[in-house]
Amino acid sequence: MGPADPPHPLPDETVGPDETVRPYETVRLDVDRDARVATVTLDRPKRLNAFNKKMCHEVADAWRRIKLDESVNAVVLRAAGERAFSAGLDVRERYEQPDDIWNHEDPGELLSPKWQKLWKPVVCAVQGMCTAGAFYFVNEADIVICSEDATFFDSHVTYGMVSAIEPVGLMRRIGLGDTLRMALQGNDERVGAATALRVGLVTEVVPADRLWARADEIARGVARKPSAATQGTVRAIWESLDKPYRAAVEQGLTYTRLGNPIGMSQVDREQALDGDVVIR
Repeated sequence: MGPADPPHPLPDETVGPDETVRPYETVRLDVDRDARVATVTLDRPKRLNAFNKKMCHEVADAWRRIKLDESVNAVVLRAAGERAFSAGLDVRERYEQPDDIWNHEDPGELLSPKWQKLWKPVVCAVQGMCTAGAFYFVNEADIVICSEDATFFDSHVTYGMVSAIEPVGLMRRIGLGDTLRMALQGNDERVGAATALRVGLVTEVVPADRLWARADEIARGVARKPSAATQGTVRAIWESLDKPYRAAVEQGLTYTRLGNPIGMSQVDREQALDGDVVIR
């Protein structure tokens, strides 16, 4: 079990048109169709939710199914157990890369919703330990919250490994100085929940027993908005990070022209003015 009881069960087993979710071994995928929220739960608590090759491919499959499921507007990413959100790569197992070095896969591409071109907003709920490769999840979530017992650190250099990929994503959240401090001090630099909130790594800290419910509440609020608008917003903002300012603005303008007519047509304008948005 996690920090709190699951906020919603799986109403049925279909995700996407005429598809049935295969039972995963390392993650759980639940869908609340009334709320339009999908929940992905990392489910290897005995291994501190460290990811192996199977988890990487199962997470990628879950992202794909969520992307194609038109009944889902937002996503919660969370982890089972109380000790850790994720300890990164499971070093006790071989990842089994192919012999040809040019065919090696980056686990981050499979774990990341953005690499998988999922633009539905992702709310990430972190409890306990979050280290090393766990930042693959955190770095590309759209809203990150954590429990009061959460601890963030980057263990790579402590074990003689170069910390390169995760800090690149982390730097976009918290800036160069704090990223270098975490990357270079390894296990000696433990960032608690209060510091994570101060530097912008998370946007909210809640008691552990409220974490899952609060993440679900945020996701439900996002999911009530037209998906054409929220997906376009997520895509425009994330893609702007790779572009100069003027190019990002021009591309963003294109997305407003594509998404606005669809999203605006789904909103009851009178109720929206009263503060209660209703999607038709």
